[in-house]
Amino acid sequence: MSALSYLERPAAGDPAGVLILHHGRGADESDLLSLGDQLDPERRLHVVTPRAPLTLGGPGYHWYVVPRVGYPDPQTFHAAYRQLAAFHDETWERLGLTPRQTVLGGFSMGSVMSYALGLGPDRPAPAGILAFSGFVPVVDGWQPQLPRPTRVFVAHGRRDPIMEPEFARRARQLLEENGTEVDYHEADHGHWIEPEHAAAATSWLAETLLRTGAAPAMPQA
Repeated sequence: MSALSYLERPAAGDPAGVLILHHGRGADESDLLSLGDQLDPERRLHVVTPRAPLTLGGPGYHWYVVPRVGYPDPQTFHAAYRQLAAFHDETWERLGLTPRQTVLGGFSMGSVMSYALGLGPDRPAPAGILAFSGFVPVVDGWQPQLPRPTRVFVAHGRRDPIMEPEFARRARQLLEENGTEVDYHEADHGHWIEPEHAAAATSWLAETLLRTGAAPAMPQA
């Protein structure tokens, strides 16, 4: 059992898929729930937002300890990885949905975990990964399994003082060199989700699930 707390927003009808959003450092499971409404305004998807397992003396929750940005602490990273993997498995079983009907997304540290679980060699390939202001982690005992049939959306601020934009560029290069389709966005902003990037991600999400057959085409006006 994962034992992770979570919030969820059901689909309006039978869900066409599931969007699992992982919050950033020092936040909690409520932080990205409204982002699910922005990304899925038609409410076709079941949105789930788990809470990270660690408290480190300050406000909010953390997925792992950060000795150096880009290089998670292996012990806490792998512990969170195992819990999150169990949580994803339990969510699919509970909802009767599959990895190919799933997009994993997140902001900052949450996007790192989305990359980790979405590209993990022992994990099933989701339909897509949404990575806002994050990076593909470098950590002992974990390597991305590429190529895999997963589309990736990357958005990052050129003025991000927390995670420099070079992290996003490296992720793009790694993924594209291994045949992954990447929808890449940069803009002159800091460490947050830019509204224009959220709008682009909304279109990308609908297209991603349409390609997998998980979601029906939008009705014609």
